[in-house]
Amino acid sequence: MLRVENLQVRYGAITALRGISLRVDEGELVALIGVNGAGKTTTISAIAGIVKPVNGTITFRDQSLIGKSPEVILKSGIAVVPEGRDIFPSLTVEENLRLGAFSRHDRGEYHNDLDEIFELFPVLQERFHQMGGTLSGGEQQQLAIARSLMAHPQMLMLDEPSLGLAPTLVDQIFALIPTLKARGVTIMLVEQNVDRTLEIADRVYLLNTGRIELEGTPEQLKSQAAIKDVYLGEG
Repeated sequence: MLRVENLQVRYGAITALRGISLRVDEGELVALIGVNGAGKTTTISAIAGIVKPVNGTITFRDQSLIGKSPEVILKSGIAVVPEGRDIFPSLTVEENLRLGAFSRHDRGEYHNDLDEIFELFPVLQERFHQMGGTLSGGEQQQLAIARSLMAHPQMLMLDEPSLGLAPTLVDQIFALIPTLKARGVTIMLVEQNVDRTLEIADRVYLLNTGRIELEGTPEQLKSQAAIKDVYLGEG
């Protein structure tokens, strides 16, 4: 479904990605892990058209994404839930959800979509006419994911969805992600909660200073001493 080859991204004199290659097959839940500054968010941003690579290729369903705007990439079937949620705080939950559906042609399906969203996120039905900025952090994260789902994405990229949430809400997020996969959404997940990520991912890429150091199933990565020492705190 998604293929990234030799991707390089620079911010001025700083090289953020140093020729990474990865793939996401249809129906997979693929995770990117690594410490802060490893290049995880930059990878997602390049795929989404937010930052422009200086070299490499990005193809989605055999169509190149290089040079395309974020709006065009969204319409092609890739949605992003950014770190920090990035909802519209001065708009209601309903208005945020409507904005999520703006790129679609079948807007008559809006109310059917809402039924599915409320099934996944009951609290959003309770808060439907409430301003987004008045929601709790966990509710805002649910709204951000729901807004992206309103675009009917074929692939959803989640950037640190559990960041800053209370443990009970982290549990909810990590229960939700496999549910979305079971509903047919292909997922790329960026997370620093490595233990929980390895529980749900099909395949994992470990990034370090702009390079992919390891790639494999969670079981394969768990067997690597570096993973245990650096990311799982094991000897």
